[in-house]
Amino acid sequence: MKVIVIGGGPAGMLAAISAAQTGNEVTILEKMNMLGKKLLITGKGRCNITSSIPIDEFIKNIPSNGMFMYSSFNNFSNTDIIQMLENEGVKTKVERGNRVFPVSDKSDDVRQAFIRILRKLNIKVILNTKVEEILIEKNNTKTAKGVKACIENENKVILADKIILTTGGKSYPATGSTGDGYEIAKKLGHTITKIQASLVPLKAKKDISLKICKDLQGLSLKNVSIKFKDIKNNKTIYEDFGEMLFTHFGVSGPTILSASAHLLRYKDIESLMQEGNIDLCIDLKPALTLEKLDERILRDFNEEKNKAFKNSLDKLLPKKMIPVIIELSKINPDKKVNEITKKERNNLAQMLKKLEIKIDGFRPIEEAIITSGGINIKEINPKTMESKLVENLYFAGEIIDVDAYTGGFNLQIAYSTGYTAGMN
Repeated sequence: MKVIVIGGGPAGMLAAISAAQTGNEVTILEKMNMLGKKLLITGKGRCNITSSIPIDEFIKNIPSNGMFMYSSFNNFSNTDIIQMLENEGVKTKVERGNRVFPVSDKSDDVRQAFIRILRKLNIKVILNTKVEEILIEKNNTKTAKGVKACIENENKVILADKIILTTGGKSYPATGSTGDGYEIAKKLGHTITKIQASLVPLKAKKDISLKICKDLQGLSLKNVSIKFKDIKNNKTIYEDFGEMLFTHFGVSGPTILSASAHLLRYKDIESLMQEGNIDLCIDLKPALTLEKLDERILRDFNEEKNKAFKNSLDKLLPKKMIPVIIELSKINPDKKVNEITKKERNNLAQMLKKLEIKIDGFRPIEEAIITSGGINIKEINPKTMESKLVENLYFAGEIIDVDAYTGGFNLQIAYSTGYTAGMN
């Protein structure tokens, strides 16, 4: 059978590989000038291939329609993708948070491994080709029969027996993810759920919060605890432990990105943010109780008795953070540490356990790692990835309304849905 895969990202390449392995004649149509462009920027250019946790725990890390992935994960798991890459000479390693990376720390090694497999399977790749629409035969049921594509400024009809649509979402449009696939699917009668940014940095409110973030811009904190609170309703929305980053507009980093996936699903989140009712509370010293932290500060002060307060925090905090904490503490920076009162010291400890940033909103979808929303899963057969509305049409990857936290889960969704679509 002739199979056309529209889109040459991770989902598209796995779909093509899987379809070719079952003896089909496969062509990938990719609108960019290379395959896997978005793959190159994953994991900060290192490619967080997948997670090493047991595959049956992956669903817990997918806040949007996780159960839809049950069959796909069984068809092609995290161990399968690791084995596929290792067979191509890409050795892998597991880092903190069960994240799997290539030993080389080069995402292009992963991309090149996929390309080698495509060549071995004689899969045809046509680049710089934008698909305008999927053509259907109108019988009693709609049946996909081919595509109309723009190749070298010429419209051309390419016929096929099966078509797999893997054009991605709307995040990082420079890599080709511009939402084209949604419009193609809509024309065929499919429903697109609300498209939103997920795994996206957050903006700080334009007051003291934004000033703190700007002053700390570029500072990455590891091993901190974060908590997002709905002040109006006195609820904790999300808690996490790990790494975060201050930016000129607010906050980012792994824990913040994962938090954004929760926040976007929280009721009335946008109005709560606008009202100043969403607080990010950062515990800079989560390993210490308030009492133990106070003891630690007292010990440091006793060692630095004759020093000014501004010169006494080097052992406790990153250098860039010291001026910010001093300003927030309202303790005179030139005050000798042996003159600092117990109350002032306690206030300092409390601030280190609860540094507050008010959150004002999400950064644009163009800066998101993943798109939340997409083709309604009720219109897709989870066992085959085939459309329930159009015969011989399949979907895979980010175009589907399934998205997960950071940690390699979204790439695994792409591989598993792609492989499942291709094998069927």
